[in-house]
Amino acid sequence: MKLSIFFMTLACFLSSCSHVGNTSNKNGPLTYDARLTSFKYPYPVKNFNLNSQKTDMQMSYMDIGSTSAKVAVLLHGKNFSGFYWKRIAKDLTNKGYRVIVPDQIGFGKSTKPKNYQYSFSQLAINTEALLKSLDIKKVTLVGHSMGGMLATTMAYMFPELTSQLILINPIGLETYLDYVEFKDIDFFYKIELNKTPKGAIAYQKKNYYDGKWSPEYEKLLEPTFGQILGKDWPLVAWNNALTYGPIFSEDLLPRIKSLKVPTTLIIGTRDQTGPGRGWKRPGVNHKLGQYKKFGKSFKRLQPKAKVIELNGLGHMPQFEDYDRFSKSFYLLFK
Repeated sequence: MKLSIFFMTLACFLSSCSHVGNTSNKNGPLTYDARLTSFKYPYPVKNFNLNSQKTDMQMSYMDIGSTSAKVAVLLHGKNFSGFYWKRIAKDLTNKGYRVIVPDQIGFGKSTKPKNYQYSFSQLAINTEALLKSLDIKKVTLVGHSMGGMLATTMAYMFPELTSQLILINPIGLETYLDYVEFKDIDFFYKIELNKTPKGAIAYQKKNYYDGKWSPEYEKLLEPTFGQILGKDWPLVAWNNALTYGPIFSEDLLPRIKSLKVPTTLIIGTRDQTGPGRGWKRPGVNHKLGQYKKFGKSFKRLQPKAKVIELNGLGHMPQFEDYDRFSKSFYLLFK
């Protein structure tokens, strides 16, 4: 009975949204496989073949405006994949940039390995290999959310490749293991397996948008909803679980302090994203996810960095108020 209600609710939800991907399915709610085969991205998708950790894989990516010598690489967050950069990619190409938008291994249209030791260093190596295959030698790195942890690691590992680093509400601006318990991957796998559309909306509504919601935000969750209903969800959920590992085990702060490239932090100060908030160590009173304080702490680590605070906006400033976000963001691209 509960399962029937769930499918009926999801069917109504999906049919009421204006989707970025396919919008109809005569047989019921849309479903997607592990690689989002039938989900349409805003630009043509290519595949980069690589062998990593004794496994042949494909890293999917979009390459837009490929005649330009100026290159921007846009790195997605954990709960998304490359498709959500559509508007920014379009505006950057209009400004004369070539834009590379990869789906990291384990995300979006890229391979979902059965076993993989995820780390931001590994993802950085994979992304650098992709850029090398395209004969790209200098880029502006842009990272949002978890993509900010990856972009920072790339700039730290490959400063000669990075002309500038731009971070949009990155996670990792506090050392999570100072405050939370480290959990086994099986812990996260159970959470992912039990994920529902309703729960995904509730989490983002509370943490990303301060209780507000919009059909535009719902569009960003279509791939997740379709995969939850798809036959490959256990594999997708397993990769989702594995990618929690580096978020908690890797400390970003020493890398920020050691950066040698021009860096800008764009931060919606209302953001309250705090990984591990639900399993803090006994006796810990620290309040995670206080982005209104992170601008100052970031400047202490990296005094030369530029910090742009967008008061009143949250984890997704590029979606909450694109016009306001744009006024700061595009000034960084000459």
